[in-house]
Amino acid sequence: MTKFANSIKKFLKSEDGPTAVEYAVMLALIIVVCLAAVSAVGSNANARFNKVSSYLT
Repeated sequence: MTKFANSIKKFLKSEDGPTAVEYAVMLALIIVVCLAAVSAVGSNANARFNKVSSYLT
């Protein structure tokens, strides 16, 4: 039981947990920015293809 309590104390004192959370938040923000950029590029490309299509017909 003391080994388990010591491991809990060590986990609470270590700073690996907060660092992992910070990295997860940064990764989530990067993913959101990438999705927004891909969406914007996709709509611009779709508009361009529609414009070219209207010129061809």
